[in-house]
Amino acid sequence: MAHNTVGLEISEMRKRVRAAIDQSRRAAAARRVEVDEATAAYETFLARTAEPLVQMLANALRAEGYPFTVFTPRGGLRLASGRSGEDFIEFALDTTARHPTALLRVNRGRGRRVLQHERPIRGEERIEELTEEDVIKALLEEIGPFVER
Repeated sequence: MAHNTVGLEISEMRKRVRAAIDQSRRAAAARRVEVDEATAAYETFLARTAEPLVQMLANALRAEGYPFTVFTPRGGLRLASGRSGEDFIEFALDTTARHPTALLRVNRGRGRRVLQHERPIRGEERIEELTEEDVIKALLEEIGPFVER
């Protein structure tokens, strides 16, 4: 039998382990609720704010001679260049961040290379707090490389 050389009793250790398990379970349940709420807010955001603005942007780009198409798969939104299937900007929900965040995922083909990056639409703002101006500003910041050629 091993001799206990630490000053902590096993009963105290078990009590602390149970408390840590309970805290972890409560945090996981709260996280699931937060993600569920963010998912619902994201779908509303896409339908009411992002999609109409992306449609308007695509129409304006087409009027300027840049063929862009809008795709609306379930739970997503993509503005794709008609010149290359590798060139697009799409909206995504990042549930791995500290707080769920609405992102723009940008994909650009350059010869054989494909450049990709993601960025939040506006910092770590809650999805409910994003405005039309936030969406327009983010899209216009990202559209430049697609129309510079």
